[in-house]
Amino acid sequence: MSTILVSGGAGYIGSHTVKRLHEQGFTPVVLDNLSTGHSDFLRWGSFVLGDVGSAETLDAVFSAQRVDAVIHFASSICVGESATDPLTYYANNVANTIALLQAMRRNAVPLFVFSSSCAVYGPPFDGLLREDHPVGPISPYARTKLMVELILEDCARAFGLKYACMRYFNAAGADPGAQVGERHLPETHLIPLVLQVALGQRPEVKLLGDDYSTPDGTCIRDYIHVQDLAEAHVLALRYLEAGGRSGAVNLGNGTGYSVREVLDAAASVTGKAIPYSVVPRRPGDSPRLVGDASKARDVLGWKPEYPDIREILATAWQWHKADYGSH
Repeated sequence: MSTILVSGGAGYIGSHTVKRLHEQGFTPVVLDNLSTGHSDFLRWGSFVLGDVGSAETLDAVFSAQRVDAVIHFASSICVGESATDPLTYYANNVANTIALLQAMRRNAVPLFVFSSSCAVYGPPFDGLLREDHPVGPISPYARTKLMVELILEDCARAFGLKYACMRYFNAAGADPGAQVGERHLPETHLIPLVLQVALGQRPEVKLLGDDYSTPDGTCIRDYIHVQDLAEAHVLALRYLEAGGRSGAVNLGNGTGYSVREVLDAAASVTGKAIPYSVVPRRPGDSPRLVGDASKARDVLGWKPEYPDIREILATAWQWHKADYGSH
């Protein structure tokens, strides 16, 4: 296996995975329309500007070189926005993925690694969520991820597609070399928002509800370093190539931190005060999402290198300081 098509490879998790593929001797080909990706993240492999839903673009990419596998990141990702604009999410996340799978079948590309989400799980959210926990997505965004997982199951049965669904928890942190990192426009993720406050780019963090059934009333999440996610995608490719069984795996650290705990850790790492105010809940948010990633450890041989929230925040802080200074 050598050439890997990475859809959405100019985005946050995609760019880190492209770097890891390059470091591991693969030839990444990035397909991105740059609607939310960044051209300065295109540092490794080749780049095709285009939409993942375009059959013409996809067939051109697959005919230009032999592609051995696809890692699919390209999607819309904002939970709140998905509640107000669900049709865009079904178009971008489901219809475009179907177009990609159809192109793969036309061009005999057998392996598919999918950027899924822990949001596919349903209540109850107590304890560590395993892959056999009942699904029950509570936002259109999460439903799009589950729909694609079900489509992949059907494709595997129908024509032998081999796939891995990577159900990650909250991606965070940045490349330790600060070559790429987390940059969304507009920014909606907690850690970048907190660090923007530390940099003086915004006056405060807005806590989206403090009345959840958690110890301090704020949502609890399992934060996983983006470098660890990137490594897991490479391991999943090798596992499928070696004949591994298709299915879903959790990617998380098994430790939950509340929003308030993240703010406290960020203040410690940055040495800056993090003012905040409380606003109403965001539609579709679960009170607690913490994962059991023992399957990824056992099956893929994956072990997170950055399990501590302060380590994760430290790499993100270095990236945001460097990125802020470059603009």
